[in-house]
Amino acid sequence: MSDSLTSSLGGITLSFYGAGSMAEAILRGLIETRLTTPKNISVLNRQNTDRLLQLEQQYGVVPAATEGLRHEALASADIIILGMKPKDSANAILAMKPFIRPEQLIVSAIAGLSIATIQQLLGNKQPIVRTMPNTSSTIGLGATGISFSNSVTAGQREMTLAIFGAIGMTAVVEEPLIEAVNGVSGSGPAYVYYLMEAMINAGVQLGLSPDAAKELTVQTVRGAAEMVSATGENPGDLRRKVTSPNGTTQAAIETLDQFAFQEAVNKAILRCAERAREMGEAIRAEAVNA
Repeated sequence: MSDSLTSSLGGITLSFYGAGSMAEAILRGLIETRLTTPKNISVLNRQNTDRLLQLEQQYGVVPAATEGLRHEALASADIIILGMKPKDSANAILAMKPFIRPEQLIVSAIAGLSIATIQQLLGNKQPIVRTMPNTSSTIGLGATGISFSNSVTAGQREMTLAIFGAIGMTAVVEEPLIEAVNGVSGSGPAYVYYLMEAMINAGVQLGLSPDAAKELTVQTVRGAAEMVSATGENPGDLRRKVTSPNGTTQAAIETLDQFAFQEAVNKAILRCAERAREMGEAIRAEAVNA
C-alpha cells in the first residue's frame, strides 16, 4: 500500500449504516491494509445488535448499538457508507437526514439507488458517491464501479478510491453506466458460480468424484482468469488458440453455440442492468411520496 493511499484516510472517521457482508468486506479491507484503525470505524443497523457486537469482537470497530449512539455516529462521521437493503434505503436515509452535515461524504453501495434520489431524500447537494462492488470484495479481489456527484471534492475522490482499492480494483464511470457495471461485475460472480455448478455436475455424470470435479473446475476457472490477466490478451483470442480444428474443444464450443450460450449470457447481463434500473425507480417513487 503506497504512502499516498495510507495518508489519504489518516484520522478520517467512517460510519457504516448497514452491517452486512459487503460492509464487513470493506471494513476488513481498510483494517488489513492499515488505511485506518478500527477505532475510526463505527457500525450501525436498525436492530441487529448481535451483529454489531460480532463485528466489534472480530475487528475492533465501534458498535453504535443504541439510538443515541447511532445518532452520534452519523453526526460525527466524515464518511457515511450506506449498505442497507434497497427496500429499506429510502426510510433509512430520511431517518438520518437530521444528523447530516453538509460536508459529510455519503457513499452508497445500494443497487439501483441513484445520486439524485439520495440528494432528493436529504434535500441538499450533499457530496455523494455511488458505487457497485461485488462479493469477491470479501477476499480482496472485488471489482467496484464508482460514480461521483459534482459536489465531491478532489480529496473525497481520493479517499473513495483508497477505500475501494483496499478490496480490489476500481473503475470510475459516469453514473448512467453503473447499471452496466452491476450487470457485468456486480452480479458477475454468480454467473461464474452457475457455470462452475454445471461443470462440476457434468464431471460427476462422467464418473469423477464430486471433490475431484470441484477441484478441477476451481483450478480451471482460476487459471483461465489469470491467463487473461497475465497475458493481457482478449479472451476470444485465447479461446481460439486452444480450439483446434475438429478437436474436442471445438466440439464443446459448437454445442454451446447450439444452445445460444453467448446470447444467453448477454441477455442475462442486460436483464440484470434493467432490474437495477427498476429497483432504482421503485426507490425514487418511494422518495417522492415520502
